[in-house]
Amino acid sequence: MSFFKDFKEDLSQAVDELMPGSDRDLAETYDEQAAPAKKAAQPPQEELNELDALLEKVEPQQSAAGGVDEKRSFFQTLTAPEPVAAPQHPKTADYIQQQATPIVPAQEQIIPDRLPASDETTVITAGTAIHGDIESTGSLEICGSVEGNVSCRGKLTVTGAITGNSSAEEVFADSAHISGEIISNGTVKIGLGSVITGNVTANSAVVAGAIKGDIDVHGPVVVDTSAVVMGNIKSRSVQINNGAVIEGFCSQSYAEIDVEGLFGTRK
Repeated sequence: MSFFKDFKEDLSQAVDELMPGSDRDLAETYDEQAAPAKKAAQPPQEELNELDALLEKVEPQQSAAGGVDEKRSFFQTLTAPEPVAAPQHPKTADYIQQQATPIVPAQEQIIPDRLPASDETTVITAGTAIHGDIESTGSLEICGSVEGNVSCRGKLTVTGAITGNSSAEEVFADSAHISGEIISNGTVKIGLGSVITGNVTANSAVVAGAIKGDIDVHGPVVVDTSAVVMGNIKSRSVQINNGAVIEGFCSQSYAEIDVEGLFGTRK
């Protein structure tokens, strides 16, 4: 029971003790005399209504033992601050997720090989050193040095140095130093003063410099007078000019002539 209910019961009991029987006049006289005191002791009606509303919330939570726990629950309810709702931002997690830019998987990203070839030429000037791979949809002219793989859709002209594999539609090396494989869909020309350390794969080749590696060409190969080849040559046809040095085997396995059939050794 609350403080105000106890007060009402004690006051009623005191009135009954002071008024024997049911004398209405004495009761009315006592009520008139005690009215000011009772009015002063009672809190305003609005406050009582608020307290009664709080009691209705607290009473179902009171323990069966009552006592300290009951009073503690009551005062905790009076002093507990009202919960404040967290502010809601219009951009919730779902909204942000819908507006986020979709991530494109690596295999679906556009790479230079899938783009059409262009007529532009990128020039790496002398004195410029690049550490990393180079990819281009146009042509490349490398006068400086590159440490990395080089790939282009046009013509690759090298007068500098490349340490890495090179691939292009056509390759022309003039006084260049290339350490790595060379792959071309067209012609590979190794000019005088060029040193290539790696295999060469193309449709046709003209060698006037030095190559240390195998040459695999589906078309004709011309080995000029100043050429030095330390490796095997595999082609459709080969022309070796006087003065050229070749340390390796020459095979025209791509020739249209059936060599084995001529000697009757073909099964």
